[in-house]
Amino acid sequence: MSALRRESWVPVALAYATFVLVGLSAGVGGVLLPAQIDDYGLDKATVGTQFFTFSAGFMLAGSTAGWLIHRFGVRTSLVVGGGVFALAGLYTAVRPPFAAFVAVQILAGYGTGILESVLNAYLTERPGATTLLNRLHAFFGVGALLGPLLATWILTFLPWTAVWLVLALVSLPLLAGFRLTLPAREIPPPAADGGQAERPGLLTAVIRQPAVLLGAVFLAVYVGLEIGVGNWGFSFLVEEHGQSDLIAGYTVSGYWLGLALGRFLISPAATRLGMTATGMTFVCLAGITASAVLAWIAPGPAVAGVSFVLLGFWLGPVFPTTMAVAPRLTVPRLVPTAIGLLNGVSVVGGAVFPWLAGAIAQGVGVWTLPPFAVVLALALLLVWWLVASRMTPVSRLAGSPRTEDQAGI
Repeated sequence: MSALRRESWVPVALAYATFVLVGLSAGVGGVLLPAQIDDYGLDKATVGTQFFTFSAGFMLAGSTAGWLIHRFGVRTSLVVGGGVFALAGLYTAVRPPFAAFVAVQILAGYGTGILESVLNAYLTERPGATTLLNRLHAFFGVGALLGPLLATWILTFLPWTAVWLVLALVSLPLLAGFRLTLPAREIPPPAADGGQAERPGLLTAVIRQPAVLLGAVFLAVYVGLEIGVGNWGFSFLVEEHGQSDLIAGYTVSGYWLGLALGRFLISPAATRLGMTATGMTFVCLAGITASAVLAWIAPGPAVAGVSFVLLGFWLGPVFPTTMAVAPRLTVPRLVPTAIGLLNGVSVVGGAVFPWLAGAIAQGVGVWTLPPFAVVLALALLLVWWLVASRMTPVSRLAGSPRTEDQAGI
């Protein structure tokens, strides 16, 4: 029995390691940009086009992940996603022409999106999903923290393309691990919609689910808030509170560290206190709102710095907990597709709201960042209330192996 338990945890450990890799790939981007600008001889705006193609690939992954899981299973879907990610990294490592470099980001985004969506769907079906998913996304934060350090170190003696070579090579043993430890084909969940499990049009069916659409809006606003504060927090601290570049940089790092710590600590504490996932999320959203208000009215740089760390801490559990309750937003056969949609749409908010925050800061002043965050936090509270009111009660989740206590929901 203990051997079986250990074996069942090997894929979970591989999932955590994969999210460290995904976090690394996200974290190296900012460090590599100056080297790419110098190498290709282009301006910031032109080099930045890679983010749009990456986002397009990520959204495509969100719309196809559910179909991949239903058609081929978790193991093959992960091999496909990881293989595409590795190929994109290996091609980037040969320093392609700029047009090809921008184009291959579609593959990088697709591979990353498939890995994220499939692993979210996989852990959602396991007992204690809320805690597992919070840990999963916490390991993304670990990778995002380590990514700049790794890239900076490699750039001291190798070109920027070597960073992507390392990321591609690291992905290969993870793919092998999934191939060896996951079953060839998982038993699909039982249908809870009148026996229509084989009916095509999974994405169309999910789009018709109001609870899923509200969940997608919720995560789009959430990611927009998380990335917006992460991108513009440095400018706010320097220009509005007179912090030095070094201290402001440390403060923003503290924001991301708070995000990771929130994912490691809040969910287990909430489970011990007997809180549900929806209740825990309301508490986190209240903490987010209070932290944003504190940043707005902060009398000095020290209080502003503390508010940023607290903001990251309370933001931490929101995304993974939303993934954990995805089975309560739709019928079982549509859960993988719903998770893919939630994951894919979130990247839209991660592009639109940070851009809007920057545009407002450019026209009015960077002091607008905290009130902008407060508005988004209040929007999150409203949308989460709408989402929670449409969730299926846990007792009605047909075929689910989890209990409310185990899952924290």
